[in-house]
Amino acid sequence: MSSLNRLTAAEAARQIAAGKITSEALVRDCLDRIAERDGEVHAWVHCDADAALAQARAVDKSPGKGPLRGVPVAFKDVIDTFDMPTQYNSAIYRGYRPRIDAACVALVRHAGGVVLGKTVTTEFATRTAGPTRNPHNLEHTPGGSSSGSAAGVADFMVPLAFGTQTGGSNIRPAAYCGIVGYKPSFGTINRSGLKSLAESLDTIGVMARTVEDCALLATAVSSRALPDLMTKLARAPRVGLCRTSRWQSASAATHAALESAATLLAQGGAQVRDFELPADFDRLYAEQELIMNFEGARALAHERRTAPELMSTYLRQTTQEHWDMPRSRYDDAMRHARECRHVFDGLFTDVDVLLTPSAPDVAPRGLESTGSSLFNRNWTLLGAPCVTVPFGRGEHGLPLGIQIVGRYDDDARVLQAAEWVRQMVG
Repeated sequence: MSSLNRLTAAEAARQIAAGKITSEALVRDCLDRIAERDGEVHAWVHCDADAALAQARAVDKSPGKGPLRGVPVAFKDVIDTFDMPTQYNSAIYRGYRPRIDAACVALVRHAGGVVLGKTVTTEFATRTAGPTRNPHNLEHTPGGSSSGSAAGVADFMVPLAFGTQTGGSNIRPAAYCGIVGYKPSFGTINRSGLKSLAESLDTIGVMARTVEDCALLATAVSSRALPDLMTKLARAPRVGLCRTSRWQSASAATHAALESAATLLAQGGAQVRDFELPADFDRLYAEQELIMNFEGARALAHERRTAPELMSTYLRQTTQEHWDMPRSRYDDAMRHARECRHVFDGLFTDVDVLLTPSAPDVAPRGLESTGSSLFNRNWTLLGAPCVTVPFGRGEHGLPLGIQIVGRYDDDARVLQAAEWVRQMVG
């Protein structure tokens, strides 16, 4: 077996455009890797090899030159696809086939990408886990809810994948699996065709093995300008070391990784200074969960009404609790979040980006839980762009990640800083 599946997406696209390799050969290598490993990793809920190869052959015969030309892409199974099942990891939707693609799927096809298949999600992108395992250690979770996307990219089954984040579902599994994850500013990637859980939080994100690949995929489906990641920055970024008010909840390994990364960045020329969020930002952790669950109870109203027996006990109980919750608590949380977003935007006077943990620790042992979103929830509620890059190892040799965060709609700067950070700590 050749190893085209280990190419980055950007390099694969360049080689396909130059006629050095074919999309069919690349897709075959990805399918071979899936056949070899997915019996243990369980990243995929649907992958039709014949259909994927047919797409690849069509791309190879086409004169088009889209930015994703011939590159295979995976989609978390809460994103609709017209030509394969979309089941949200719920018995309610077993065998369900939407009639049209989600916007991001259609845009990938338009950009010349090959839709390789659907990856495992937790139930409706909440907490009830699927069967996916961490490819670095099969006894550990890959994180969630974008479990299969993170595991599939990390295990060289696919170079690009879409996830979603309502709490920490894109950044955390990317960190647990030792890859790059990018949660754009809220609303960057169109959510039409995404099974909504919380309309004020749901964000479509991307995963890859490089920052360049994340930027390539996000640009292809959002029409944002592709940031220049190849040119050396005119000056090193000003970095705010943000341990957050929940620093005590992070492991010793996470503490050490973040402090070590800050030292390396300073040695590389960055101005690194301690950065503290205002005290009342601590409320955002609880408020994110309240908002997510209140909106989720209403987003899943049909499922609750027609098939509650097919929902997990956790989801059934959580949606009932927040269905009964007074609207005033939700309104107060939303009001405070809006105030914090306004304040947050003004905090970047002396720093360009923040350096903060991606997760409390390495991926937990066992598959019952997908881990804690503690170091993601506040940034999600703020709508901020976030990138996790791999750095260091913790217990059992599992990957750790560090997270780069910026102000809303400053995604190009965040991606450029993340690439610079990757180079400094790599």
